[in-house]
Amino acid sequence: MRVLLVGAGGVGTAITRIAARRPFLGHMVVADRDPARAEAAVAALGDEGRRFTAAAVDASDRAAVAALLAEHRCDVLLNAADPRFVMPLFDAALGTGAHYLDMAMSLSHPHPERPYEECGVKLGDDQFARAAEWEAAGRLALVGMGVEPGLSDVFARHAADELFDEIEEVGVRDGADLTVEGHDFAPSFSIWTTIEECLNPPVVYEAGRGFFTTEPFSEPEVFDFPEGIGPVECVNVEHEEVLLVPRAVDARRVTFKYGLGEDFIATLKVLHRLGLDRTEPVTVPGPDGPVRVSPRDVVAACLPDPAALGERMHGKTCAGTWVKGTRDGRPREVYLYHVVDNQWSMKEYGCQAVVWQTAVNPVVALELLATGAWSGAGVLGPESFPARPFLDLLTAYGSPWGMREQ
Repeated sequence: MRVLLVGAGGVGTAITRIAARRPFLGHMVVADRDPARAEAAVAALGDEGRRFTAAAVDASDRAAVAALLAEHRCDVLLNAADPRFVMPLFDAALGTGAHYLDMAMSLSHPHPERPYEECGVKLGDDQFARAAEWEAAGRLALVGMGVEPGLSDVFARHAADELFDEIEEVGVRDGADLTVEGHDFAPSFSIWTTIEECLNPPVVYEAGRGFFTTEPFSEPEVFDFPEGIGPVECVNVEHEEVLLVPRAVDARRVTFKYGLGEDFIATLKVLHRLGLDRTEPVTVPGPDGPVRVSPRDVVAACLPDPAALGERMHGKTCAGTWVKGTRDGRPREVYLYHVVDNQWSMKEYGCQAVVWQTAVNPVVALELLATGAWSGAGVLGPESFPARPFLDLLTAYGSPWGMREQ
């Protein structure tokens, strides 16, 4: 398999380090707008980097991406850029006949009049609108194939296939006890993406009602996370699983809640009140005259690079799917989960836990596609494929998953 990886940030770099250890990969082109980042990702692989090539590309330039796919005869485009670039990359892959895989879907837009009651443009709507074209081309766009969404959707499919007869609720629950020395506010993932998902209206799915929205940070609950993390307050956050899981899993309710913490939520609210979450450029004075800049990009520039926090980070992160329903006529609740200890991921891969946990899942998916264990055409999420091959291979990668009866 020949892969074009677009994005050599924290997740992209972790992808290269994981993929370098797997024999299924024929060649990977690592491309980034900043060629130095791509070159650094490849150079860090040492002798394992013989199957990797660094390149420069602007992810917003569909023609340039298409040319890179064609030049290197890539079978699949793996998108590790932020969600702003989903559609040009998605279109470039389709236009050149490549398969496509991402970890976050096309952006949403709140309902213009009732943002906290009704959905406007939902996450992934722009991609699913093109599904017929992908089907006609016989190509697969595997969307939302990170950890959340991604592994969380695989867990939902596993629960439906093997653990439950009827499912009342699928609830993705994410929590951690990570701390970062020397920083009071240091997100462990892209602040651009974090602001987008946390301040947009969260979506909930209910059978008979469909998709609807709530206020950000609504319905707080305390969830007890495994492997020593313990109780963490979780709140509703906009996320792809709520839009994806109901497509292939029969559940009466689907939710996503994230353990953010009071301080984190308060900081995001202040950013929103000040307009610093905006993506539309504003004019600010510069040494050579006025400059147009996005407030959200300024916030991102003022914070430490999440990929560089690993040496100062301590603790574990947990991604998982809580499922409630019945089995053999009896009530049942389980929590299917994946925990990564930052000390382990730094020692084994030199990557902090959150980016490594995100990165391992698309690599597992690529291997399943390369071997034919997963196959399909159209625009599909992870819940559309059999779960057992994925879960077995994830364990074979040295990062087992767990299940707790609630």
